[in-house]
Amino acid sequence: MELGQQVRDERIRRRWTLAQLAKKAAMSPGTVHRVESGGASSVDGYARLGVALGLDMRFALASERAQVARRDADAVHAAMGEMEARQLRLPDRDVLLDEPYQHYQFAGRADLLAVDRASRALLHIENRTRFPDIQGFAGSFNAKRAYLAREIAERVGVAGRFASETHVVVALWSAEVLHTLRLREATFRAICPDPPDRFAAWWSGDPPLAGLSSSLVILDPVPGRRASRRTWVGLELAQRVEPRHRGYTDALACLRQADAA
Repeated sequence: MELGQQVRDERIRRRWTLAQLAKKAAMSPGTVHRVESGGASSVDGYARLGVALGLDMRFALASERAQVARRDADAVHAAMGEMEARQLRLPDRDVLLDEPYQHYQFAGRADLLAVDRASRALLHIENRTRFPDIQGFAGSFNAKRAYLAREIAERVGVAGRFASETHVVVALWSAEVLHTLRLREATFRAICPDPPDRFAAWWSGDPPLAGLSSSLVILDPVPGRRASRRTWVGLELAQRVEPRHRGYTDALACLRQADAA
């Protein structure tokens, strides 16, 4: 994962596309994207990327099984997606998890998509348990906002474009995330400038019929002990609310405790 981040950071610093780096390293764009996303590569593959970028890449050997286990062990992220899918799934609505997309050199995966065919409405959710690289997050989210909807519309058989697009960053309701949101408030307001009204409409089962929005909410994936306890709040309230969890580890412990109850 650290090697992939090094490759991505240096590529972006040089303002190269995935295709440009792939050509210089004699690799496919898909392979470069997989490495940048944390996927394992051969020693030769890392060496090619290092030479192309002028990097001195140092790494320790580990089993591929252990690497796969680490990537698949994000229980908090999975719990967020499960809660959202359970809330958003209806008989006449498609809910897609971890859906891939590619638009020329831009490629990635959407954490959750909800598609209402009758109203031609799309909800795109990007779940985040923390923000270690805000610039990287912004670049990825902006690319998805720009290119994701058109490909998904064609894939699911929605004629033309979606009449309504709702893009939402859903972050873990933790002290770590709240600290980042408050420290970089202007940055997050620039990336996600809209109120969460449209997300609230989706959450209540009535997707908006038209328009485009980008918003951010914080969400607690641990089942509440009281029915009146709010599951999520928008960016505005996130500037004032108390954290539900100290960080990822605390949220994971609470999830395990809830599962055992």
